[in-house]
Amino acid sequence: MEQHLIDLHCDTLSALYKNGEKASLTENDLCVNIKGLRQGNSLAQFFACYVNAKESEGEEMWEKSYQQVLGMIDRMEEECGKCPDIRIAKNASQIRENQREGRISAVLTVEEGGVLNGKPERIRTLYEKGIRLITLTWNYENCLGAPNSRDASVMEKGMTEFGIRTVGEMNRLGMLIDVSHLSDGGFWDCIRCSDKPVIASHSNARALCPHPRNLSDAMLRALAEKGGVAGLNFYPVFLKEQADQVSLQDLARHAKYMIETAGEDFPALGSDFDGFTGPELTDYLTDISQMEQLWNAMKKAGITERQLDKIWQGNAMRIIEEVL
Repeated sequence: MEQHLIDLHCDTLSALYKNGEKASLTENDLCVNIKGLRQGNSLAQFFACYVNAKESEGEEMWEKSYQQVLGMIDRMEEECGKCPDIRIAKNASQIRENQREGRISAVLTVEEGGVLNGKPERIRTLYEKGIRLITLTWNYENCLGAPNSRDASVMEKGMTEFGIRTVGEMNRLGMLIDVSHLSDGGFWDCIRCSDKPVIASHSNARALCPHPRNLSDAMLRALAEKGGVAGLNFYPVFLKEQADQVSLQDLARHAKYMIETAGEDFPALGSDFDGFTGPELTDYLTDISQMEQLWNAMKKAGITERQLDKIWQGNAMRIIEEVL
């Protein structure tokens, strides 16, 4: 099978960065590595420069986190320099060029917009260093807005003034705005103020699993109407309240629900591989190499091959072409 998988989110790069020289993208025991990407027929893998700012103490936590992001970008450049199978891509034409040459594309993202720390010049700096998507918040309030929360007073908070300006600058430069992890109030601000499609790189349907990290039906429709997509998140906790009973059919269930609610041009994939640990499951994926099993499970659930092609790469590629 030819390269056809686009995964909008994994945390493999941050895991490699923390491990130092003990592992590489070529050889590691993580969920994503070169061999697995090949077996999974990967066209493009989005690699998040993920930081947990509160792992750093004191007033300098955002500055330390920003330096970590810069370090992860350098690390990915080193990995691509050592491995001929993968190359960084910054737009659709580079993804296609890499495909023609038999290479996997790596697209760099930042998962925690707080690293901007109120400094607008950092948006362009990150863009020039190859970052093409920013997840506006992680699990903490930052200079852009508030995170998802079970606390209604947090969940209703919108974007900050700097956050609104950041959305505008990302639109201008050609960067994907990612609302996964964002508060509901911030989500709606992004829908209102972005001139370009907005995405949720790794979020599921709240109607099927009532976790605040997931998206309500109104959110699914609003993203779709904006021309955006949502990447199905493989973390069992976001798929079913009984997370220890999750199977591939639950991923298929969320995919079908997104199609029914927001149309077949809406769902994509955002595995979140290497970003979670969960219960040991029998009928489930352990790494990126096993994606064919998910394809077969979704097909068995009644999702057509045309729809599967859109979920695997068509919908994500459309956004990449339009925004980057």
